[in-house]
Amino acid sequence: MVRLFSRSRKHTDSDEGSAVRKSRKPPNSAFRQQRLKAWQPILSPQSVLPLLIVIAAIFAPIGIGLIITVNNVENLSIDYSQCHKLASNDYKEIPSKYVKYHFKNKVEEKPQWRLESSGDDQTCLLRFEIPHDIKKSVYVYYKLTNFYQNHRKYVSSFDIDQLKGHAIDPDNLVSDCKPLREEDGKAVYPCGLIANSLFNDTISLSLNNTANKEESYQLTNKKIAWSTDRKRYKKTKYKASDIVPPPNWRKRFPDGYTEENLPDISKWEELQVWMRTAGLPKFYKLAAKNENGTLKKGIYETSIGLNYPVQIFGGSKSYILTTNSIVGGRNMSLGIVYLIVAAVAIMFAVIFVIKLVVTPRKMGDHSFLHFAEQDDETVPPASSST
Repeated sequence: MVRLFSRSRKHTDSDEGSAVRKSRKPPNSAFRQQRLKAWQPILSPQSVLPLLIVIAAIFAPIGIGLIITVNNVENLSIDYSQCHKLASNDYKEIPSKYVKYHFKNKVEEKPQWRLESSGDDQTCLLRFEIPHDIKKSVYVYYKLTNFYQNHRKYVSSFDIDQLKGHAIDPDNLVSDCKPLREEDGKAVYPCGLIANSLFNDTISLSLNNTANKEESYQLTNKKIAWSTDRKRYKKTKYKASDIVPPPNWRKRFPDGYTEENLPDISKWEELQVWMRTAGLPKFYKLAAKNENGTLKKGIYETSIGLNYPVQIFGGSKSYILTTNSIVGGRNMSLGIVYLIVAAVAIMFAVIFVIKLVVTPRKMGDHSFLHFAEQDDETVPPASSST
């Protein structure tokens, strides 16, 4: 019996030592035991009211300033998606639902359009009035709607090494370019869905003054892409015989590539602009600009070659002539959001003031504290140990 008791005692001591060694108790430090100093503000109408007034005082002027700045942006927007159906050989007024404009002076002559056809080629001519001189800078955008460039398969459908000028075999192109990666054993250049869907309406780089041809306003398509994109795209090292254009480029390259017509994407900024995909289904992309000259008052004409079909995806395309501001184009949304935040802050500030005046309450008033009285009879008696 003594021998068995000794073994049991020895085994217990060993277990206790092992338990001590394996303890998961956190160290007795301020951080591990959550004893760090902390400050918890007590929110009351008296403390929140100044904060709301400060928020309103900051957001309201910013919102008003943004709206005034954006309101000074002048623009003209013409949806020419239906030009091939509604326009005729003579100029006629564009239906008002396809036209939006904002100028400082009143527009006397409404925008008009005319359609020219030559075989399968169609050109939409636009005529519009500039009611006063517009100082630099002037930008021309095209706008597309219902076009989802943000689709996960679409945004990755290109080969960055190919765009950097490397001659890559068709089998070594990234799989994201499928199904537009190769054709008849030749690499598609540039491969992928983005390049194949390139916007190819030809927007004229000249605004012709109908009263005086010498006052025509010239635009440029140089430096319309981001500087990072202009540095990233390089002239290809492919031979023209080793590559084919994307399917939707066949109208521009009906006989494929030759050494004379092989595109130099390092200088093709329209492609660079298009390859930077948009995040929303309605987007603007810069087509041309003039940052030096003044657009004189008068009536101007411009032409757009109709090549890009938008009916197949239920979208629209628009011609945008606009100025700019330090916060971008004519978009009131940001200024309105600032004013809404200021209005909400003022509203709650008024509510708190009314609350303080009508039903004031001092801090730490014990009359608002209620404790349930506990009857001694409800307390169960302690059980006696036997």
